[in-house]
Amino acid sequence: MDLKRISRGLKATFGARVIYMAASGLLTLVLTRFLLSNEQYGLLGSAVAVLGVAQLFGDLGIAKSAAKYVTEYREKDPGQAPHVLRAAVVFRLAAAGVVAGAFLAFGGPIASLVGQPEIESLLALGAGYIVVHSLFTFSQVVFQGYNRVSYSALVQATGAAARLVLAVAGVVLVGGAVGAMAGYVAGYGLAAALGLGLLYAKCYRGVEATADPEPGLVGRMLRYSVPLTATRGANVLDKRVDTILVGYFMTPVAVGYYYLAKQIVGFVQTPAASLGFTLSPTYGEEKANGDTDRAARLYETALEHTLLFYVPAAAGIVLVAEPAIRLVFGESYVGAAPVLQVFSGYVVLQAVAFITSDALDFLGRARSRAYAKGLTSVGNFLLNLVLIPAYGVAGAAAATVVTFAGYTAVNVWVIHSELSLSVGRLVRHLAATVGVAAAMSVAVALVLTATTGAFAVVAAIALGVAVWAGLSVAGGLVDPGRVTAILS
Repeated sequence: MDLKRISRGLKATFGARVIYMAASGLLTLVLTRFLLSNEQYGLLGSAVAVLGVAQLFGDLGIAKSAAKYVTEYREKDPGQAPHVLRAAVVFRLAAAGVVAGAFLAFGGPIASLVGQPEIESLLALGAGYIVVHSLFTFSQVVFQGYNRVSYSALVQATGAAARLVLAVAGVVLVGGAVGAMAGYVAGYGLAAALGLGLLYAKCYRGVEATADPEPGLVGRMLRYSVPLTATRGANVLDKRVDTILVGYFMTPVAVGYYYLAKQIVGFVQTPAASLGFTLSPTYGEEKANGDTDRAARLYETALEHTLLFYVPAAAGIVLVAEPAIRLVFGESYVGAAPVLQVFSGYVVLQAVAFITSDALDFLGRARSRAYAKGLTSVGNFLLNLVLIPAYGVAGAAAATVVTFAGYTAVNVWVIHSELSLSVGRLVRHLAATVGVAAAMSVAVALVLTATTGAFAVVAAIALGVAVWAGLSVAGGLVDPGRVTAILS
């Protein structure tokens, strides 16, 4: 296990995700606070949700399957990797092109089908969004297979910065949600071009391909993409269909509240997403080398640190959601606070899933994950149909939390079956983490009840972080020296 390589990859990925989320956060702030009404912001969120579902058919799990086979062949038979990459690019372009064509031809009927005819013009632009975003994510995932996640990081950071600048420019020059969508397309297009160029220069050119691919190689890659597509499809439904259903049953303003809450959750997930993306190929490599014990210890350490960060973070979100949203986004978005509070449970579950789900793909357990994700997505859809009419946007958030809890539990069980985790160690760590979160919550609540306004929010967060850090170190839950060594 190359700890230096993992450290470099983690720092690059985390840095890129910080840039991505900072740019996304700034864009969200500018759009909600200055450029778009909450209704326009809701329409943009609805369009992005619909396009996200459609993009599943433009991706088809090809990138993750290609990454898996690149990981497998780049050491034992490097000449096969160019064949994998070339086939993956061709299939990805063909699939994205077909879906984009469907949106150009049927954007109006699709908008009417989801009960929001106002987004027809956004879906027409969405044809371009589907193509460029598909290629933008493709290069990042394939670089993961080559274990060159620093290039994934560069592409992601470029996409974030370009989208920020061009979306703001689009709203100023064109106006409204249409201008923002045009900026999204242009920003992701620039990053997609960079990613494909780097793939060609760094991974394809200069690698001597065998005269012919290994018999059945492309077919195996396509077959492995099937469970990955199912998993991604279920994941897309989990993350997008709730937004679509909120728009169907409620108003664009309600969608704006829901979309904002989900954006905030995305910001908080940056560390776990970075860690999971960086470590996932390593589990596959260790298993291929017959060293599952090392893989198990690595996963346990990652899970412990993830819980130590996200369990207290979730408690803090419950306490500061309303005053923080009022302070940052304004009084008109306070309706998002109850949604964000319900999503606090999802914050922990999603963080655990980030470090677990990709690992299963590289361990060859994509099919198991696909079954679990499929059941989760169906359950989430049905529960949304019940809870949204009864409880509004908070009901949609609750449906996501309940169903995702089952999915996360299955993921952890499957990885335990592969790596034989130390359950007792993990349970003891979780109990100690809950104790830290409880003490931190008391300190935060005392500050919030003693004062109000911006000072209360800032002071509560600062004190919460201080209590969390102090108790974590004093209780031996984290070793500052080891963390510093990894990140330095």
